[in-house]
Amino acid sequence: PDGILYTSKETHYSIFKAARYYRMDAKAIPTLPMGEIDYDILADEIDKNRDRPVIINVNIGTTVKGAVDNLDRILRILNNLNIPRERFHIHCDGALFAMMMPFVDFAPEVSFKKPIDSIAVSGHKMLGCPMPCGVTIARKEHVKKVEQRIDYLNSVDTTIMGSRNGQAALYLWYSLRKKGISGIKRDVVHCMETAQYLRNELTNAGFTARLNDLSCTVVLERPMDDALIKRWQLACEEDIAHVVVMPNVTRGKIDQFVKELIECRDTHGRMKSARDDSPLTKLACSSWGGNVVAPVGDFKSE
Repeated sequence: PDGILYTSKETHYSIFKAARYYRMDAKAIPTLPMGEIDYDILADEIDKNRDRPVIINVNIGTTVKGAVDNLDRILRILNNLNIPRERFHIHCDGALFAMMMPFVDFAPEVSFKKPIDSIAVSGHKMLGCPMPCGVTIARKEHVKKVEQRIDYLNSVDTTIMGSRNGQAALYLWYSLRKKGISGIKRDVVHCMETAQYLRNELTNAGFTARLNDLSCTVVLERPMDDALIKRWQLACEEDIAHVVVMPNVTRGKIDQFVKELIECRDTHGRMKSARDDSPLTKLACSSWGGNVVAPVGDFKSE
């Protein structure tokens, strides 16, 4: 109960909401330009509070930039600080991408083979459930602490709300059975390749656009026309917007989107950075890599 929750500033708002509900001491750790947690600051904050248990939320895909925190690096931080296993709890928020990462070749492994305690994934995103739902998997010793036998239900309750939507569970089962491993793999490959296509088309058209390596979320400069934002239902944060590429997104739809963006730019101009540390400014940071990085120099001729 006296533990401190550490999570990045770009974490989904529901994590901070839960912290308020449970009156937890939570620290929002600054992020690197591409959206990952700042590991050095995280280490410093944990080191300052060695007398209190550590609770870490690891993002497997942030909301806006789709950034994946490096779980292994975080585990190394705990090891280097000599934090014993019984003094830390790690939750992996994998709402969208945790359902995709196992199907990405050579991606990092997030599993209970490592010292994590729980992981959550959404059912209404990659699997396409028509109502909001999700699955949380936790180690059995943690579940035992909250489960309660309910005699008149003839079952054990392990939920927070006391019940769940049975139709959602049925749809998740149906989606998994219908798609199968090969079907989900096919969807994931489509999303990743189509996201790269969108990023490349935007870049070729002269827009500022970024895509994290382990992500299907393309981040771009915010269009100046609110009507276009509403028409394409773009999620915006200050001076940037993002597009989450799902299985239903085709290259033809992307071509139409880019065409309308170009028309919008020609008519309304381009978004300027709101301030020196605005999201759009960070979008141009060289830490993302790619063709925005300035050339280092021709060492052969020197």
